[in-house]
Amino acid sequence: MQQPETLSLDRAAMRPAYDVVVVGSGYGGGIAASRLARAGQRVCVLERGREVPVGGFPSRMPELRRELQVHSGNKRSGSGTGLYDVRLGSDINVVVGCGLGGGSLINAGVALRPDARVFADHAWPDAIRDDGLLDLGFARAADMLRPTRYAGAPELTKYRALEAASGVFGKAPVTAPITVSFDDVVNPAGLEQRACTLCGDCCSGCNVGAKNSVAVTYLADAKMHGAEIFTELSVSHVEKLSGGWRVHFRPTADGGEAATVDAKTVFLGAGTLGSTEILLRSRERGLGTSDRLGMGFSANGDIIAFALGGKNRANAVGVGEPPKFTEDPVGTSVAGQIELPDDDDLNASMIIQEGTMPSSVAPLLPVFFIAGGRLLGAAQSLIKGVYKGPLSHLQSFFCVSHDDALGRLVLKDDAIAVDWPDVAKQDVYARVDDALTKAAEFVGGRYIKNPLSATNMGSKPATAHPLGGCGMGETAETGTVNHKCQVFASATGEETHAGLYVCDGSVMPRSLGCNPLLTISALAERAMVHFARDHNLGFDTEPIRPQAELEATA
Repeated sequence: MQQPETLSLDRAAMRPAYDVVVVGSGYGGGIAASRLARAGQRVCVLERGREVPVGGFPSRMPELRRELQVHSGNKRSGSGTGLYDVRLGSDINVVVGCGLGGGSLINAGVALRPDARVFADHAWPDAIRDDGLLDLGFARAADMLRPTRYAGAPELTKYRALEAASGVFGKAPVTAPITVSFDDVVNPAGLEQRACTLCGDCCSGCNVGAKNSVAVTYLADAKMHGAEIFTELSVSHVEKLSGGWRVHFRPTADGGEAATVDAKTVFLGAGTLGSTEILLRSRERGLGTSDRLGMGFSANGDIIAFALGGKNRANAVGVGEPPKFTEDPVGTSVAGQIELPDDDDLNASMIIQEGTMPSSVAPLLPVFFIAGGRLLGAAQSLIKGVYKGPLSHLQSFFCVSHDDALGRLVLKDDAIAVDWPDVAKQDVYARVDDALTKAAEFVGGRYIKNPLSATNMGSKPATAHPLGGCGMGETAETGTVNHKCQVFASATGEETHAGLYVCDGSVMPRSLGCNPLLTISALAERAMVHFARDHNLGFDTEPIRPQAELEATA
């Protein structure tokens, strides 16, 4: 098969009805589209963001500003298709991706399986542990996303800086499995990918084409198997019909006219905020759901923080493509991590990863740290740049742990909002603050919890890994969806809506304590196996072979 130049179609090509409509195009939505297209279903994908080609991601500050949309309640600044979607809340701030490929476009690509004790928690339906398909889900997700531990990571400057800080814990770092290709390859979707250049810009979008995002894996595979993909269309709600579903949407750009598309089956994969918002709006219009809808929101114990003024050079600012600095390779956004499991208390476990700020953010870093008076001599960085001045010693920490998942997602003025008044008092934040303070001081630096405190981001907790809101449960009394990701149809019992599913981070009934992409993918793959069995369908998971290889074996 020949790879498509673009994945998305013009809106005018949309049919009035399909077998399946998939809402959202992140890990859950991409997997549903790929597997169901392979099963011979007529699949339509609706994505609120736009398709961004390789080379089209922001590499400079003005481009980054154009990719920023900030929501406060139902008010928005910036384009509704900006890659970075920041939700400012009264209790916690949330950052999610917006584009064809969802959060995979701008995440660090760290693919971890949670501690086994996470799935032992009875917050999960028993079948998750008992039917044997979870391992298959993880295996299939890994086959497509191909996480790899970069062999040269321990030689990177920022990895060595993490190694120095790890001494305070008596636990050396390990390389992190990253969904990035380190060699020129033809991937399982049949697309050619260039090798990673170690530029460090994973979190602003890979302009090399080395990142194994959903766009170049599952969505490309879905397209190859006949799925029709449409972008810049935002779904408001779903409506139950006598023989299926009607999906209501309008153009993401302000002022567009509302429209609909029908399907026998709908998979919501719009992310924790998006899928929950769609179901809450649908419930307001009469759709039966569990009373648990919106409950169980988790920030996954996220903290992003910094160590400043340490004695070790960190080289933790991306250089972009083409590179803005060539003397020292940066590496992937995350290359190493310190794993700190607590044998006695799962919820006290944490993972500390060294992070990289994208090159497009580089001009802002001196401004942030000067504004707070936190770094003596930071003005030198305005002259020397972040690659040689004091900020070349800036260490970034991405930490994931566990919270109590007691947040609630609600509609306020028809927009999703997080209601979690005491979130800042969670034990996890004090525990992680203490650990990172010790790590920073151990290398002669100072721990900076929030360089954005002087901005409208404020000093509230923030997360890039929102989970929950449509959590799994045995029955409607304990969850919004069942173990197959089917939506419960009422406040009690096990009855589900025929043909309505949720496959994304919203189905997690608790925190994961690690980057969630692999778990979201595994549960979506598992749901696809159940869907195929329930509907007497079949699909293979074989990689697409390049045309030259097919001709050679013909």
